[in-house]
Amino acid sequence: MTGELPGPAPEERPHPSGRRNKQGIRIDPEAESEPEVRREVLSALVDHEPGVLAEVSGLFARRQFNIESLTVGPTAAEGLARMTIVVEETDPGVEQVKRQLRKLVPVHAVRELEAATERELALIKVGDDDPAGVAAVAEMYGGEAVEAGPEVVTVELTGTEAEIDAAVEAFERFGVREVARTGTAALAGGTEFTAYDDTTTDD
Repeated sequence: MTGELPGPAPEERPHPSGRRNKQGIRIDPEAESEPEVRREVLSALVDHEPGVLAEVSGLFARRQFNIESLTVGPTAAEGLARMTIVVEETDPGVEQVKRQLRKLVPVHAVRELEAATERELALIKVGDDDPAGVAAVAEMYGGEAVEAGPEVVTVELTGTEAEIDAAVEAFERFGVREVARTGTAALAGGTEFTAYDDTTTDD
């Protein structure tokens, strides 16, 4: 005796998507997707002494965090320096970077800057076949020629990372010979302090 089972036909039944792990359990494709990577600017107040830069960069290397740029210099406070570190990491990665930095003895404060004034200095050496054109592009981006020779012109300009990228691309028409960039330096906007002397402060 035969009969049909209740419910939809086999071809009409839903088929779950996603691959299975080694145990045969199906993995949700949404849960498997990679976390979004974001660009963040971190400001760290550190002791202004030899070895601190190596200690901080060594931490990033051990944790396999990628540093997009890092600038460091003295602050208005004697004995302290400010590091501006640009990273591209997922949300958990950024939080882990801040936690690990705060554990370092020479680090007094770490802060993630959301609304900040960012600037970068760049020196761009280009061909001198069209001096007027080079001068026009330099003026467009607020730069100026700091050295002019028989074959090349070196232009200095400051701006955000995106503005520097755009300027380098604009100078390509003259033949860019070399580029030197400092990386991003940043301060919190307005009257807000950039970093606090309190390692328990997250943001």
